[in-house]
Amino acid sequence: MAHWNGPFGDGTHLARVAPDVVLQQKYPFTLPPLGYANTAVVPAADASTLAAHHDKLHAAHVTALNAAMEKFPALQEYSLGQLLMGLRRWPAEARPLIREHGSAHASHALYWKLIAPGAPTAATPSGRLGGMLTREFETLEKCLAELKATALGIEGNGWAWMVKTATNRLALRVMTNEDSPLIEAELPILGIDMWEHAYSRLYQTKREAYVDAVLSRINWDVAGAQVE
Repeated sequence: MAHWNGPFGDGTHLARVAPDVVLQQKYPFTLPPLGYANTAVVPAADASTLAAHHDKLHAAHVTALNAAMEKFPALQEYSLGQLLMGLRRWPAEARPLIREHGSAHASHALYWKLIAPGAPTAATPSGRLGGMLTREFETLEKCLAELKATALGIEGNGWAWMVKTATNRLALRVMTNEDSPLIEAELPILGIDMWEHAYSRLYQTKREAYVDAVLSRINWDVAGAQVE
């Protein structure tokens, strides 16, 4: 089990966490490849959406994050996860840049994996996550219904997240704009991007159809790996 040592110099750390690998990146940050064909995740996203969303927008956030970190050499030793978890401790002029571009990089990198093609075993949650879902929501159907309602309740731009809290429980969160749950010391497990660019090319204004499409193809092996 991986241990993620925190940046605070006071022994603070998030123990027994297996974070998405992008959280271990350090400056200069890089855009992870999708790892699948740009037609492989329909109906969650089509080739046109992925070309604009992954290849351009996500890439732009990585470029902007690197440009920001170039100005703060003292922060270059920290991983992406540490930068987000320790946001309130960094120089004031660095915080909004890390908050926007670092959060966007982390969230999108996990999102591409969550909707990735998977083996048949990826169709339902199992293992530790399966047990946590049962404890918090009773059934997968109730969980997905609550997550869908959370996503559709977002006004404007933001993300709907299922997170693991500091008390090892599951909770649903709305994060405005590009904010990551990591800023609040919560571990992202499953997210739905509710920015217009995530769905407008394929669904126009039909947000419910988009959310249903995303939830229909969640790779639960990826989600489960976040809590193992």
